[in-house]
Amino acid sequence: MNYRRNSPQAQRFAERRRREDDAPRLREQVPDLLSLRLDIEDRTDVGANTHIRRVVVDHAPALFIVPCGDPRCADGEHDLTATVMRALRTHEKSFHGEDECRGSVGASACSRVLRFDATAEYRG
Repeated sequence: MNYRRNSPQAQRFAERRRREDDAPRLREQVPDLLSLRLDIEDRTDVGANTHIRRVVVDHAPALFIVPCGDPRCADGEHDLTATVMRALRTHEKSFHGEDECRGSVGASACSRVLRFDATAEYRG
């Protein structure tokens, strides 16, 4: 019964949650940010999955880490924080980026690539 709580996925989730809790708040870092939307595309060799992440600016951490979309991937994640925060601090209204997964699937490197398009709205 404790397997799920102690599984590698559960441990990665708990570690990601701890990093989010320890990160500065987005509202403190970019006080005039009103909204942020990330359109995310997680690509593999055979296709892509897409989703939209709407950031709750008042409560969000200034940390943008997206886990690898492959549940078999060990230590895979996409850290978009530097790209996103640089754009938000310079008040870019739209920006995009890309990140290759650095995790592994078995003995091979993970082949997933995450691409995102962001739209931000600012006060004033």
